[in-house]
Amino acid sequence: MKTKTQPTGVYTNVEELLQLRHLAKDISLVPRKKSSAAMDGDAFSRSRGRGMEFAEVRAYQPGDDVRNIDWRVTARTQKPYTKLFQEEKERPVFLVVDQRSPMFFGSQNVFKSVYAAQIAAILAWSANQNNDRIGAMVFGDNEHNDLRAKRGKHAVLGLLNKLQMFNGRLQSPNQPSEYTCTDIINDVRRVAKPGSSVFIISDFHDFEPDSEKPLSLLSRHSDTHLVKVFDPLERQLPGSQISVSNGSQRLKILAGSKDLYRRFHEAFEQHEHFIRKACSNTKALSFRADASLPVQQWVADVFLSHNRH
Repeated sequence: MKTKTQPTGVYTNVEELLQLRHLAKDISLVPRKKSSAAMDGDAFSRSRGRGMEFAEVRAYQPGDDVRNIDWRVTARTQKPYTKLFQEEKERPVFLVVDQRSPMFFGSQNVFKSVYAAQIAAILAWSANQNNDRIGAMVFGDNEHNDLRAKRGKHAVLGLLNKLQMFNGRLQSPNQPSEYTCTDIINDVRRVAKPGSSVFIISDFHDFEPDSEKPLSLLSRHSDTHLVKVFDPLERQLPGSQISVSNGSQRLKILAGSKDLYRRFHEAFEQHEHFIRKACSNTKALSFRADASLPVQQWVADVFLSHNRH
């Protein structure tokens, strides 16, 4: 049964994504210091949040920080002047949403592709309420769509429509993709404006050693967040016989093969460790998102402040 807080199903649509607007009411797009979803415990220390921007120059006053003296104006006027700064009025938010075929999978409430769309919608609504510009890239198997950074509700609605379009094209069996994770990060690096807060929402199934270099280049000029969406079945096989299918072939996995279960779980953990290490090396932040949990639970864990959690 569908609810306003947790749309369920194989596909999503604009109406369901609109219903998530209220979940953005109390969140700030700066991750909490202690989030169980953080793949790296030191993530918060690398999150810059809003920075400071130049406001004006005025005559130096006793007590002003000498490091902020404007030496050019001081030399021209022969009187000391100091620079004043204020908190950035905005930080563009750039959302990257993976809607390639490997995301078209789910064993419980929603498919990974739907969960990724839900997260993107909530982040977009949050950026909108902060009056930040919102840009986005949505990737399918054989095409992607860029949305230039704009302010306002229309920017959010434009993204929601693209999410519905790309999500609705997913089908079984899985199709080969023209885009790799490395391609996606490279494209984001070329499009995202310096100083943006970038969120890449994917399962990162094809994140490889070659992906680290463009991630490092992206993170030099942006606050970069990787949100790794996964289904519990990808992390741990159940204790009973299961049948899995890619839409054209079906495979039965028998219970009792402890070695298979162990190797399956180890492969997941090793890949997650690889992503975590790459993020640590590149100053990016990484978060896991369990698609079996209500999306509002994930949002509260990552973004709600302590007094609101």
